[in-house]
Amino acid sequence: MDEKEIKDLLESIKSGNLTIEEGVKKLKDFPFKELGYAKIDNHREVRVGYPEVIYCEGKTVDQVKGIVEFMLTKNNNILGTRANEEIYNAVKEICPEAEYNRLGRTITIKKKELKIPDTYIAVVTAGTSDIPVAEEAAVTAEILGNKVERIFDVGVAGIHRLFNRLDIIRGARVVVVIAGMEGALASVVGGLVDKPVIAVPTSVGYGANFGGLSALLTMLNSCASGISVVNIDNGFGAGYLASIINKL
Repeated sequence: MDEKEIKDLLESIKSGNLTIEEGVKKLKDFPFKELGYAKIDNHREVRVGYPEVIYCEGKTVDQVKGIVEFMLTKNNNILGTRANEEIYNAVKEICPEAEYNRLGRTITIKKKELKIPDTYIAVVTAGTSDIPVAEEAAVTAEILGNKVERIFDVGVAGIHRLFNRLDIIRGARVVVVIAGMEGALASVVGGLVDKPVIAVPTSVGYGANFGGLSALLTMLNSCASGISVVNIDNGFGAGYLASIINKL
């Protein structure tokens, strides 16, 4: 339930179109719903603007299915991250319109249209191997009500590829840059644009990449201003933050 829905509910009670008892029934699961294995935060959209997101990894199929089943009663858009095909198939049994992004491992269910800003978010990857993290970021931004431009495989090993798409990158309101190996692309982009850059280090790389640590440290030590850094492989965090910035 978002702020508008709460206002509409109170107006309905005030005008007599809804009884107090009916209003209480609608608010029964506020601020959270206890499922035993999970407490679903129904108050989150009122506090921060977006409903709760389901992190599927580590949860059983039945747990995710139960959470989705309850969230469907609230008529909100639903995002599940780090989901496998087994979880997706279980969700699709109770919600045929659920969609699965195999690269990004995301499940999305669109129940209502959101107001989409005219501005857009650019999601840029250094390499093709970084695309799974990029898809998690892009899908997150899209289900939260944003336009996204995907620009893949423009890393520093062939920097001319980046310049070919620079007009699109510069036209974005916020840029998400995703890179593994040494993670240099974020610094390059940060030195070319006047928009906030969200850098995402990935675990893509050989041994000295240390599972993304080398890219993380490079991004944290960037001399280009205007760069913020999220956790290794955290496409969701980048897409969420980019959405907040794009809607300011």
